Amino acid sequence: MGIKIEFFLLIISLLFFFSILADKAGYKFGVPALLLFLAVGMLFGTDGLGIEFEDIYVAQNIGTIALCIILFSGGMDTKLSEVRPVLAQGLSLATLGVLLTAFITGGLVWGVSRIFGGHVEISFLTALLLAAAMSSTDSASVFSILRAKGLHLKNNLRPMLELESGSNDPMAYILTITLIDILKDTSSQPNILSIIGSIVVQILIGVLMGYVIGKLIVWGINKLEINNVSMYPILILTCCLFLFSATFFLGGNSYLAVYVGGIVIGNSKFVHKRSIMKFFDGLTWLCQLLMFLTLGLLVNPHELVPVIIPALVVSFLMIFITRPLSVFITLLPFRKMSVREKGFVSWVGLRGAVPIIFSILILATDIPYARLIFNIVFFCTLVSLIVQGTSLSMMAKLFGVAETPQKEYKPKYFDIELPEDAKSSIFEIIVTQTILDRGKRLMDLGMPDSTLVIMVRRNDKFFVPTGKTEMKLNDKLLIITDTQEIPSCFE
Repeated sequence: MGIKIEFFLLIISLLFFFSILADKAGYKFGVPALLLFLAVGMLFGTDGLGIEFEDIYVAQNIGTIALCIILFSGGMDTKLSEVRPVLAQGLSLATLGVLLTAFITGGLVWGVSRIFGGHVEISFLTALLLAAAMSSTDSASVFSILRAKGLHLKNNLRPMLELESGSNDPMAYILTITLIDILKDTSSQPNILSIIGSIVVQILIGVLMGYVIGKLIVWGINKLEINNVSMYPILILTCCLFLFSATFFLGGNSYLAVYVGGIVIGNSKFVHKRSIMKFFDGLTWLCQLLMFLTLGLLVNPHELVPVIIPALVVSFLMIFITRPLSVFITLLPFRKMSVREKGFVSWVGLRGAVPIIFSILILATDIPYARLIFNIVFFCTLVSLIVQGTSLSMMAKLFGVAETPQKEYKPKYFDIELPEDAKSSIFEIIVTQTILDRGKRLMDLGMPDSTLVIMVRRNDKFFVPTGKTEMKLNDKLLIITDTQEIPSCFE
C-alpha cells in the first residue's frame, strides 16, 4: 500500500510540474493555460502514457469543488467600483445572453442534425442540452492572454467581461440541470410554469444566501481574534464550502451563492485581507490545475475522431453565428457601445472548463447520447481555445479596443505592499551613477515633499535612512510617494 501512495504522489507531482511549465510557455506565446493543462492530461492519459482514469463521479466531484472555489475567488476579485458602470450590460450577457446562446445554438444544431444527421437524429431537447452545456464563457483565459501580450481593453470592457464570465456559469448550470431532469423524466410532459418558477426560486435563494452569509462572514472574521493568523484563510475557505452546501440543501443555486458571497466579502474591509486574497489566488490556480488535468485524463482522444465533423459544425455555429447574434441582441438597448466593442465581445465567447464539467454531469446520467454530448462539448472547447484563444490580441487590435497599459512597478527586493484603499504608491529604485552625480546624500536630491525613502537595501542588509545618509552605487531604495510616477530626481 505504501508503494501505491508514493507512486500516486509521483505521478501527481509530475503532472503538476509539466502543467506549470506548459503554463509558463503558454503565457509567453499567448496560448490559453486551459488548453495546455488539458493537453498534459491527455498526454498522460490512456491514449498517451497509459494512465487509466475512468471514474466519472470522481471527476464530477473534483470539478464541483474546484468550480465552487474558483467562482468564490472570482467574486472576491470583482471590484464593485469597476463593474458598477457596466452592471446592466454584464448581467444582461450573463442571463439573457446565455439563454439566447443556448436556444439559438440548440435550434440550429437540431436543424442540422435532422438534415445531415444520418442514423443519429437527436431531439430538440437533446440539442438544447448540448447547447446549454456550452452557453457560458471563460474570460479568465482571455485576460491571461491579454496580459501576456501587454494589452489592456478600453471603455470598461474588461470589468464587463469579468462580470459576465463570473455570473453566467450559474445560469448555464440551472439551464443544464433543468434540461437533464426533463430528459430523465420521460413519463410526463414538462410544466413550463413550474420550471420557470423553480429557476426563479433557485436564483433568489442563491442571491439571498450569498449576501447574508457573506455579510456574516465579514462580521465574524472581524470579531474573532484567532491567535494563529494562518487560520484566517482556512476559516474563509470553510465558510465558502458551507455556503455552497447549505444553499444546495435549501434549494438554491449554490454556484450563484458562492459568487455573490465572494463579491460581498471581497468588497468589504476585514482583518488580514491581503493574505487571504493571496491564499485564494494560489488555491484557485491549484483548483484549475487539478480540474483541467482530471478532465484531460478522462478523455480518450481516439473517441473524439468520430465527432470531428459535427463538433466542427457546432463550433462554427457558436463562434460565427450564435455568439455574435446573442451579444448584439442582448446589448441592443446599450447604444453607447460601439459596433466594434460589441464585435470584440462576440469574439470573446471563449469556452473553458465549465462546459466540460457540465458535460460530465450529463455523462453521469443515463440520458440518450450522453457520451456523444460529452465528446462534442470537449472537442468544441478545444476548437474555441485554439481559434478564439490564440487570436484574442490580434482581434483586440483589429476591433480597436486594445491599448498598451502603463508599466506596473512591483517590489522585487522588498516584500511589501500598500493597502488597496491607500492613495500612495511605492517604488524600488536602484542607485545609479547618474543619481549619485546629483548628490550622494538623500537630502541633496531635492525630493518632493510628498516623497520619502523609507528603507535602503545595501547588499543583504536593510536599514532606515535619514536625510544625511550617503548612497552607494547599486543601493536599492524603497520610496513611498503620493504620485503615480517615479519622481524625476530618481530617473
